[in-house]
Amino acid sequence: DYFARKKALMPQILEAFDSLAEENDVIVIEGAGSPVEINLAENDIVNMGLARAVSSPVLLAGDINPGGVFAQLYGTVALLAPEDRALLRGLVVNKFRGDVEILRPGLAPLEKMCGVPVVGVVPYLTLDLDDEDSLAPRLSAREARGVIDVAVVRLPHLSNFTDFDPLSRVPGVGVRYVSSTTDLGRPDLVVLPGSKTTLDDARWLAASGIGACVRALSGAGTPVLGICGGFQLLGDELSDPHGREGAGTARGLGLIPASTVFKEEKRLAQSELRITGAQGAFSVWNGMTARGYEIHDGETTVSCAPAGTIGGKPEGAACGNVFGTYLHGLFDEPGVALALARSLARMRGLPESVVGAEGAVSAANHRAREFDRLADSVRGALDMEYVYRIIEEGV
Repeated sequence: DYFARKKALMPQILEAFDSLAEENDVIVIEGAGSPVEINLAENDIVNMGLARAVSSPVLLAGDINPGGVFAQLYGTVALLAPEDRALLRGLVVNKFRGDVEILRPGLAPLEKMCGVPVVGVVPYLTLDLDDEDSLAPRLSAREARGVIDVAVVRLPHLSNFTDFDPLSRVPGVGVRYVSSTTDLGRPDLVVLPGSKTTLDDARWLAASGIGACVRALSGAGTPVLGICGGFQLLGDELSDPHGREGAGTARGLGLIPASTVFKEEKRLAQSELRITGAQGAFSVWNGMTARGYEIHDGETTVSCAPAGTIGGKPEGAACGNVFGTYLHGLFDEPGVALALARSLARMRGLPESVVGAEGAVSAANHRAREFDRLADSVRGALDMEYVYRIIEEGV
């Protein structure tokens, strides 16, 4: 029913915009996809529809990496409605590889045809930033590149997969995403990630055979970690009496004695997990504090040791070599990922030195460093005086 509700959402979007405008001098509105999906234009609330509503000047960015950027930019401008074209102030060529002088002869004709200047050509950068959605290239990586092999189950409704990026940055650790029993193999660690629709993913685990394989690996001693939806999937049963995820019940993997009931109210919180009850390979975490966030509408009741505490209350579950928690960002503190990697190495009979600590920084610091690289590159590539001018002048 999203398409039927879109227009009704606009007042709330404008209320949020006005609230931001009271506290900020500049608001950047990031569009989604193409601004000239003419079949969807009537109910557009994220691209030109929003730009019109708040009278925002517009910069149009084209991705040159797959080729065809001139046609991409000119075709988009040509399809803009007159009132939308009046908001357009410039073009940006993004992700350019090679010598910009080779591109330059095409820019002047493009400006003439489109009626606005090319504000800059941004070079292609290799950045380690959080991917936006399930099209992320890292999700198609099936081969672990490290001595320690971590297999993340690629659930059909996978969410919050960036939880595992800090673990993949530990030297000697390879993180791969698997969606079949043949891809799963015999990893050193199996991870069940977050899910947008946990009941459906529980049914998929059973139908695909991956659930049975994970149970077999766990029975043979392989550590299994579940985060948020993955934590719920570790238990015995999931129940949705209020229809939050389509209603009904589903069986979990039965790796921890636990059941989850989906409530009508979602929990949203910045949280700190003090780990005290971890066992097996995860016992190296005891005494550590992981910092992250919770976003779930399930409530899980466990009858084994909790993983630790959040705000003094029991949280998660620890049962032998199985560890579950609702905390996203579990690996964001550098010591958490490194400690587990070394524990997995010891389980294999390998020296801890097969995984390295060099370059270990918190996820927040790493992310800030990568954003600084991106910002410096964009600032150097664009005519910033012009950008500031269109901000001041508006439309």
